[in-house]
Amino acid sequence: MPGARTSPVASTAPLQPPGRNAARWLILGVICLAQLTVILDNTVLNVAIPSLTKELGATTADVQWTISAYSLVQSGLLLTAGNAADRYGRKKMLAIGLALFGVASLGAALAQSPAQLIAARAGMGIGGALLVTTTLAVVMQIFDDAERPKAIGIWSSVNSLGFAAGPLIGGALLDHFWWGSLFLVNLPVAVIALLAVLSLVPESKNPSGDRPDLLGALLSMIGMVGVVYAIITGPVNGWTSAQVLLSAAVGVVGLAAFALWELHVPYPMLDMHFFRNRRFIGAVSGGILVAFGMGGSIFLLTQHLQFVLGYGPLEAGLRMAPLAVTVILINFTGLGARLMPRLGTPGTIVSGMSLLAAGLAAISLLGGHGYGGMLTGLIVMGLGVALAMPAMANAIMSAIPPAKAGVGAGVNGTLMEFGQGLGVAVLGAVLNSRFVALLPVVAAGAGSLPAALAHTRTDAERSAVQDAFATGIGTSQLVGAAAVFLGGLLAALLLRRAERSGQEAEPTGQDAEPTGREAGTPSVPAPSTAPAE
Repeated sequence: MPGARTSPVASTAPLQPPGRNAARWLILGVICLAQLTVILDNTVLNVAIPSLTKELGATTADVQWTISAYSLVQSGLLLTAGNAADRYGRKKMLAIGLALFGVASLGAALAQSPAQLIAARAGMGIGGALLVTTTLAVVMQIFDDAERPKAIGIWSSVNSLGFAAGPLIGGALLDHFWWGSLFLVNLPVAVIALLAVLSLVPESKNPSGDRPDLLGALLSMIGMVGVVYAIITGPVNGWTSAQVLLSAAVGVVGLAAFALWELHVPYPMLDMHFFRNRRFIGAVSGGILVAFGMGGSIFLLTQHLQFVLGYGPLEAGLRMAPLAVTVILINFTGLGARLMPRLGTPGTIVSGMSLLAAGLAAISLLGGHGYGGMLTGLIVMGLGVALAMPAMANAIMSAIPPAKAGVGAGVNGTLMEFGQGLGVAVLGAVLNSRFVALLPVVAAGAGSLPAALAHTRTDAERSAVQDAFATGIGTSQLVGAAAVFLGGLLAALLLRRAERSGQEAEPTGQDAEPTGREAGTPSVPAPSTAPAE
């Protein structure tokens, strides 16, 4: 294209080698096990906070950094890890990620101080970033068009299972062992997965030999860490605190600088011209809002179950399980994959996000006074997530050339991190503002439910405070439902228009990929179809 920077010519060769890999479902099982471990470590540590405070002498700040170090490092490295997988080999990076994750888990289990535990968690974040990006890239590599939707559905289900099972597994381990057992259980998984990866997974990488984009990697890390740290600490320190505002400003400036740099560097880590592609934009916007709904709803539901309905932490975790169980049943049976060809990608996404929104609305309207209404909403939400998340991931990965599968997985993982954090931030702010506005005079100015209850003197005052909180929860869930529903319509509209305008490539043995002639998007060569050494 005249005026465009020089880039290699694209090919529509399929990502996977010719023929189906005989061990593909076994490989999927192995990488899903590795993925599950990564997701579990995002949530499992929350139940160990009392043990860490008592046995390690951890302060509140130490605990916050212990939990945040993992997600901060992982989210900051997702794009860089995906780029490294494309350049140096996805099998190689998957093996390195498993080894790093296992070694860092051992270090965390043996930590004797909060500082050592924080450092080990950061190391686990590095391994986790490599695993999140390479597992999805390998799925794209070993499955063809016919089987890929079901495979991605199973891969996506692992995320829901991890979030639901984390507190339950953590509580069960802490009932019988010390807090280090939360990390020791990662070791056999890492060893088994590493051996299986080395013996079963075929190697693939981008054969173009792009030069490393070191400055782009640095800017993406600065930007993502700044934004994610602001989102994590906002509810604790206050959204207008200097720490949060400074972190957010550094993150926004870093991401803006990253975008400008990627537009001018000859070999970008993330080609910003992808954002001219309606299919990519539709998938990205929908992906953020699916994660927004999931992250925000889980944040609200745990408080709803404990503070409104009065369940304990373990009871609340068990009552959240129907959401994950529904997702797993739909995707492991292949029902979602069978529906996608009939509904089309836009139809599947809008159907899934409409169900997710309906589930949130049902919980808000029917779940305020008992678990029955909430159970209905959780099942409907599970149906929506089971349809929308795999379709979204498939759309994102299909909109990026196969030689950039690692970067595509990095984009997908980044969207999940950002969307979940955004959901907690926005819906949490709605909850807090509505709660404060409805508080009775005796508790005016209190910023949390426990603080407001501490100001009450009579049963009527306590009931008024609890009603105010329940109303705030319900309002937040309705706001989340509206955002998810409108996001589904937007994503489906953009994807449908992309199909009609011809931006979606003709079937060639794999899903669509943009080329240098589409919306100004430079292309990359297809990966080699023979195993790379």
